[in-house]
Amino acid sequence: MNDQAANLQDFKDKVLSFAKERDWEQFHSPKNLSMAIAAEAAELMEHFLWQTPEQSRADLLDDTLRAKVEEEIADVLIFAIQFANMTGIDLSAAISAKMERNAEKYPVEKARGRSDKYTEL
Repeated sequence: MNDQAANLQDFKDKVLSFAKERDWEQFHSPKNLSMAIAAEAAELMEHFLWQTPEQSRADLLDDTLRAKVEEEIADVLIFAIQFANMTGIDLSAAISAKMERNAEKYPVEKARGRSDKYTEL
């Protein structure tokens, strides 16, 4: 797979094939996959524990830490993709719909430069 030409369906197929080859689908219930996503997200967060926002940005300039962070974010995405595979969720449609809802909840003229929740805008 050409990394630059890869699309979401390519990744979904690759992740599914990887699991099938190992007979892991039997373990990939929505419960287990949702827990795996949370566990991997926690591993990602661990790299930044106790840091200021500035430190977390600066530390990503270190190649060793960046490689570890890249592995963790990949794990989060792989499990999320497999969750979609096992539940029949169309990720492209789900992402598009969510972005549309976010645009409605966070209109540029109200949300630009603010971190407030949409109910506070």
